[in-house]
Amino acid sequence: MGNPNRDNEYLGKLQDYFSQYRSLPSYAVIGEMLGMASKSAVSALVKRLTLAGYIEMTPDRRLAPTKRFFERELADFPVPAGLPAAANDAMSDALTVDEYLIPRPSTTVLVRVKGDSMIEAGIHDGDIAVVEKRHAANLGDKVIAIVDGEYTLKTLAKDKLGFLLQPENAEYAPIRPREGLEIYGVMVGLIRKYR
Repeated sequence: MGNPNRDNEYLGKLQDYFSQYRSLPSYAVIGEMLGMASKSAVSALVKRLTLAGYIEMTPDRRLAPTKRFFERELADFPVPAGLPAAANDAMSDALTVDEYLIPRPSTTVLVRVKGDSMIEAGIHDGDIAVVEKRHAANLGDKVIAIVDGEYTLKTLAKDKLGFLLQPENAEYAPIRPREGLEIYGVMVGLIRKYR
């Protein structure tokens, strides 16, 4: 009936398959992929993964991932960026990246960053800003603003002359609106993929 001790390995292969094809394989393909000769072994695995909450059966009898399918292990130790810490492989929790970064999906947009005007805030060219669309922001928020008809990502600031957009790079001057300043959204997260 398959090896229940290998279910994490099997789940990983299904996750990799889903990442490539955006769907889960048929029972026959699961059997081939995981080296299970009998349909009953595949059925037993599907049942275990369903009971564990990783997959479900759709009304038209297809396998589909649940939200838990997209969880990734979260180490129970922080990683110091300074001196090394004692190593162990303890994984204690799980995290769904989409859920972690996007609290309100209906009002969230991803914006690709262009340029280096926010580099001192750790925001680099090519990064993807996770932006919650709203018209109100607090001073100090990283905002996508429409200033004089153009979009920009800057820090919202204010001085005695009024609101301004502050770059986070000493080589750039603050932007003061000539005609108008509208907040498009507030940056709530950042995605960077290392090649």
